[in-house]
Amino acid sequence: MSLTLATLIPGLLLILLGVPLVLNHSGYTAMLKAFPRSTAAAYLFFGAGAAWFLYAIWNLSPADFGEYRTYLFIGFLIVAVLSFKCVPDFLAVRGLAAVVLMGAMPLLQAAYMEYDKPQRLLMVSIVYLALSGAIVLGAQPWRLRDFFSWLFAQPSRARGIGGALAAYGVVLSIVAFTY
Repeated sequence: MSLTLATLIPGLLLILLGVPLVLNHSGYTAMLKAFPRSTAAAYLFFGAGAAWFLYAIWNLSPADFGEYRTYLFIGFLIVAVLSFKCVPDFLAVRGLAAVVLMGAMPLLQAAYMEYDKPQRLLMVSIVYLALSGAIVLGAQPWRLRDFFSWLFAQPSRARGIGGALAAYGVVLSIVAFTY
């Protein structure tokens, strides 16, 4: 993946997350409030995160426990399938965390050793912030529900955070074309 694309993707995602918050779109607000316990979102995000992780397990090199990949694959597949039955609460949040964790690697690899391009740090910073959030939410997924309750308690909070997300997304989208 090129550094331009690796910077443009988070920029566009931030714009897509921020603009509906700025516009105070009621459908978007309802969707965000329902997201943590949504069964459809759980199937989408946890399914995508599990599939991506299992793909990575299946393609392990011999130096990375590749000779045990079949056992690892089967073990993690069983855990993923049983997650839908045994821990369905907040599975969408855990799935989103898995997608963020898996998606960060190609973005960070694109910026690796690109020391002559300091503007890459704008992308890397937001990716590390997302990684930190994914780790916290993976361990304590109910915090996303609590965050949404706090966020939508006052419309100015949602607009302010949405504006900040959209503005940073615009900055990243512009920076993507400066490499």
